[in-house]
Amino acid sequence: MRVLVVWAHPLEDSFSAVLCRTAVTALARAGHSVDVLDLYRADFQPCLSMDERRVYHQRAPATGDVTDLVDRLRAAEGLLLVYPTWNFGPPAILKGWFDRVLLPGVAFTLEGGRTRPALDAIRRLGVVTTYGGKRWMVRLLVGDPGARLVRRGLARLCPRLRGCDWLALHDMNSPDAGRREAFMAEVDRRLSRW
Repeated sequence: MRVLVVWAHPLEDSFSAVLCRTAVTALARAGHSVDVLDLYRADFQPCLSMDERRVYHQRAPATGDVTDLVDRLRAAEGLLLVYPTWNFGPPAILKGWFDRVLLPGVAFTLEGGRTRPALDAIRRLGVVTTYGGKRWMVRLLVGDPGARLVRRGLARLCPRLRGCDWLALHDMNSPDAGRREAFMAEVDRRLSRW
């Protein structure tokens, strides 16, 4: 399977970077072809411009600086997002990727005012993320908007989806090397079975 891994963290020496490398290694070991998109090192510009918004519903196929990114997404049969959860959601650069790459005619079509999914090639979807807060706080107090964005939003754009894996390590504000090692092992184990 061709897997696009989208990584969103500014620091190459972060735990998120370790998780990204762990994920890529596990996927490659399972025999998948892995394409890593490092949004920060690619200097991805997350802001949807005024001109892009003006032609948002008319521009198919995608043009400009997102053409290559759209092509990479369309080639993927699996999509894995690796990022830290900040302020209850993905980093702005990843949200910008959603806004600028998951376009009409790419991720969905509009027919008679209704949205139809168009990411037909994506069969597996996954997230590897970390949270600063405890699980109960994220779920009870704010309803985990990042998980809802992926599970209820992005997953619905993939009509042939066979699975959505949500791998999350909570309470990163309390350092614990043992928990981090166990989470890395879980990421490796789960993605080795994709």
